[in-house]
Amino acid sequence: MSNLDRQAALSVCGGRGFVVSEPVRELLSPRRVQLGESTEVRRLLPNLGRRMVGGWTFVDHYGPDDIADEPGMQVPPHPHMGLQTVSWLHDGEVLHRDSTGSLATIHPRELGLMTSGRAISHSEESPEPHARFLHGAQLWVALPDADRNTEPRFEHHTDLPVVTAPGLSATVILGDLDGATSPGTTYTPIVGADLTLARGATTSLPLDRDFEYAVLAMSGEAHVDGVPVLPGSMLYLGCGRTELPLRAESDAGLMLLGGEPFEEEIVMWWNFVGRSHEEIAQARQDWTESTRFGEVKGYDGGPLPAPELPPVALKPRGRVR
Repeated sequence: MSNLDRQAALSVCGGRGFVVSEPVRELLSPRRVQLGESTEVRRLLPNLGRRMVGGWTFVDHYGPDDIADEPGMQVPPHPHMGLQTVSWLHDGEVLHRDSTGSLATIHPRELGLMTSGRAISHSEESPEPHARFLHGAQLWVALPDADRNTEPRFEHHTDLPVVTAPGLSATVILGDLDGATSPGTTYTPIVGADLTLARGATTSLPLDRDFEYAVLAMSGEAHVDGVPVLPGSMLYLGCGRTELPLRAESDAGLMLLGGEPFEEEIVMWWNFVGRSHEEIAQARQDWTESTRFGEVKGYDGGPLPAPELPPVALKPRGRVR
C-alpha cells in the first residue's frame, strides 16, 4: 500500500539511542489519512511519539468499512524501495499486482508479503465483485543495509502456523512465536502475530526479553498488560518482557508487533526507505522518469505521481520525536 499523503514528510528513524530498555505502557493515538477516494486509514507508525518498533516502520489500520456500493481500495501503481510490505486482512479481499509480474488476491488471515529490495512498483485494489466489508492493516518492515538492494519478490502464504491457548488463537504472520515459525521471509529478528481473543479470556503470551513490542487493536475490547486498548490505537510496550498478559472484555482482535531494536538510522519519505536525502531524491526522480521501478501491467489507470520533496532535509532525530 502507498502512503498517499501529498504533504509527505522526510523522517529519520532507527538507531538504538531511544529504545526503551524496560517495560512501559505508552498508548499511541492514530493520525487519520485519506487513502484514495473511499478509504480512510488510521496511521499508528510513524507516530508523533514513536517511529519504529523493531523493524516495523509503518502501520496503517483501516475499516471495517462498508464498501458494498463503493469501489473500495483503489491504490494506483506506485514505487517502493528498501522495505517489505505486509498486507493483512480481517475482512474483504485485496488484488495485488506488481512489476515482477505477480498477481494475487489476498483473503483474510493470508499473508501478502512484498520485498521491494532495490526497487519495485505495485497496485492494490478491491476486486469486482468484492465483499461488503473491508478491514485490515498495512505494515512496512525496514530492510537492513546488507539486504536493502536485494532482488524484489512477492510471497503469498495462505497456510500460516497458529498458536492456541484457552480463549486465544494466534496466527504467526512473520517470525517466531511460542515455537511456531511463519514461512514469510524476514531479514531482521522480528515477529508479527494476529491475536483472536474470546470474550472473557484471560491469558498471556510468551515474549522475547530482547525484543521491543507493541499491540495494535483491530476490534473489540481488550486489556493489554492491564491497559484498555480501543480499536485503531496501539500500545507500545518497550523491551524487557518475558510474557504479555491479555484479557478480553468482548471478542477481540489484536496484532502483536515486535522485534530486535533496529540499529541503523533510516530516512523514510513517501514510499521509500533509504539512508540519505540524496538517495531519496534520486528514487523520486527515477519514479518520475519511469526508470528502475518497472511497470505494473493490468491495472486500469495511470501510476501515482510522487509528491514534491521538502525544501530541506530533516535532521536525524532517532526513534522518537
